[in-house]
Amino acid sequence: MNPADRLAARLTALSRWSTLPADAPLAAVLFLATLGPGQVLSGPPWLLALQTALVAPLAWRRRAPMTVLGAIGLAAAVQWALDVQLPADAALLVALYTVAAHRPWRHTLPAALALQAGVLLAAARWAPPGQFPFTVAALSAMAAAALMAGLWMRVRRAYVTSLERDREQRARLAVAGERARMTRDMHDIVTHNLSVMVALADSAAYVRHSAPDRAAAAMERIAATGRQALQDMRRSLNTGHATSDEDCLDEMLQPAPGIAELAPLAERMRAAGLATGVRVAGDAGAVPAAAQLTIYRLVQEALTNTLRHASGARAEVRVDVSSRCAEVEVIDVREPVMPGNSGPLAPGPLDSGTWVSGPRSGLRGDGRGIAGMRERVAAYGGTLDAGPVAGGGWRVLAVLDLGAPR
Repeated sequence: MNPADRLAARLTALSRWSTLPADAPLAAVLFLATLGPGQVLSGPPWLLALQTALVAPLAWRRRAPMTVLGAIGLAAAVQWALDVQLPADAALLVALYTVAAHRPWRHTLPAALALQAGVLLAAARWAPPGQFPFTVAALSAMAAAALMAGLWMRVRRAYVTSLERDREQRARLAVAGERARMTRDMHDIVTHNLSVMVALADSAAYVRHSAPDRAAAAMERIAATGRQALQDMRRSLNTGHATSDEDCLDEMLQPAPGIAELAPLAERMRAAGLATGVRVAGDAGAVPAAAQLTIYRLVQEALTNTLRHASGARAEVRVDVSSRCAEVEVIDVREPVMPGNSGPLAPGPLDSGTWVSGPRSGLRGDGRGIAGMRERVAAYGGTLDAGPVAGGGWRVLAVLDLGAPR
């Protein structure tokens, strides 16, 4: 940092601590400008003292506006009593401006009235014969100008402050929204992938002796699911900054999952033991990427809840999209337990005839999952309906308004 920058930084820090460095030069300039052509310097010493008393308090004008105006007004009263006219009376206008700019109306109004009384006294003593009304009007106009300038500055300062507060509030809301988005994504990613990995691990453990090849295939799918989870987490956390690891950077640059990835998602669910079918109608390419990610997360969360809570179920996914809206339906139907299965069994990842028997709770899931889905749908002004269907099973139906402003 060069010396000029250091000096500017020090002056800025000093101005924040005290207004004296900024106001004292103004008082000095006004003092020199109102000395006149030898009027004060060639006169008696008390005249210079009176000049100083009128101008010097301005050095503290923003620190104590009312006190400064009172001190200058007292000096002006002494000047009036001594019947001496000095151009330094302009300090009264500066003091009134400062009061109007930095103090509320309960201080500004009495200050303005006091200065107007001084205007009347000054005009009564020093106005030329027959010019009293014009003198009062001229002096009152100058006082009114100082008053209005101060009021305008106060309003402008309040407006700027409100803008700064609004910007800070928007920033806080943006941070809160980003945290909520990350929480939803982390919940969906972690819950889904861990549920799939647990199901695959149970399947591998169940068939490790009878079908080692199936157990090995399940373990490979566990590893692939874990890698996919890490990739999704990196993308969601937006950690794709400059890095020397080109593979990691390539992962970050991959597009977010969308409708096209529903088929691979269904395949992973089938490998984990949940029979899943997907049907997409409409032009999926016309749906914005953010809306496609929302649709993907909705289906992912619904299928995850089915895998975790609906033993022996079959899930059907239906997505109908258009340029204005998107309808997503995920419904699960209980599959009958195969004869001879009298107790709990672990699903085989490659054996669609083996299912876990026992109570089911459908797509109900945990409260956080349903709440996360509602938040995602609400971002598009849509609706979410989750509940049981006639004949057994559970359905999640979401409608997204793609044309509504987000």
